[in-house]
Amino acid sequence: MHPTERVDLTNLCMIVDGKRVLVEERKNRSWPGVTFPGGHVEYREPFTDAVIREVREETGLTISSPRLCGIKDWDNGETRYMVLLYRADRFSGEIRDSEEGRVFWTELDTLTDLPLAEGMRELLRVFQEEDLSEFFYDRTGGGWEIVLK
Repeated sequence: MHPTERVDLTNLCMIVDGKRVLVEERKNRSWPGVTFPGGHVEYREPFTDAVIREVREETGLTISSPRLCGIKDWDNGETRYMVLLYRADRFSGEIRDSEEGRVFWTELDTLTDLPLAEGMRELLRVFQEEDLSEFFYDRTGGGWEIVLK
């Protein structure tokens, strides 16, 4: 066992406005579909600053006081990928699309009716359920299995 490993850090943020959430219809071919805005944490950047920056770049909104509510992680044999999951209900600004995709508000109750990005349906549980804090892709059985903890 190695005490260190290569890690790629990213984030996603569920922005809540009453019963609505802000979503992004991603153009990225590696993970297309409707999801929450987010992106990479830059070298030596605090995690909270990274999610605030990514949300602003992708949506035009400036969030404040985002709260860490969980993590999504997996590895491909060489790199461990970690997605820090945040919730925010304080924001300012006007939404706008970005090169990442179309941004729009949708009712949380009907979110699962949209063409969600892979795994997003299960990931929503980590954002919403207080007894869950991790979405883990386990590949010990040969395929990818989603494990919620």
